[in-house]
Amino acid sequence: MPLLVDAGVLYALVDRSDAWHTRSVEYVKTSNTNLLAPVTVLPETAYLIRTRLGIREELKLIEGFANGEVAIEPLSHSDLNRALAVMAKYPELGFTDSTIVAMAERLALTTIATTDRRHFKTVRPRHVRQFTLVP
Repeated sequence: MPLLVDAGVLYALVDRSDAWHTRSVEYVKTSNTNLLAPVTVLPETAYLIRTRLGIREELKLIEGFANGEVAIEPLSHSDLNRALAVMAKYPELGFTDSTIVAMAERLALTTIATTDRRHFKTVRPRHVRQFTLVP
């Protein structure tokens, strides 16, 4: 089963000085699961990496996506509608995080790799009582 990842974890995997770096790298190494990034997290992650670490690191990130190191999950029309409902119910979640919730529900994924514990722990998804948040 794939592991749905948010921008915070993707960023932490790249930035060795990030507080979540070691936990994220260790979890990915030991979990033996394929990473799945919602298409909506790509621009956010690329922006963070470019502005904080530079273009070389951004290029490495995009190369990793292009090489299939991290799979990309497209945003469906139903995801968009569900994200809208999630945003209305949980105003603290932005669009990107709401699409992660919608995709997790559609794909019946119960675990999300995120550094955003504060927001994701409040969400009550349709298919499970609550998400398991890692690392």
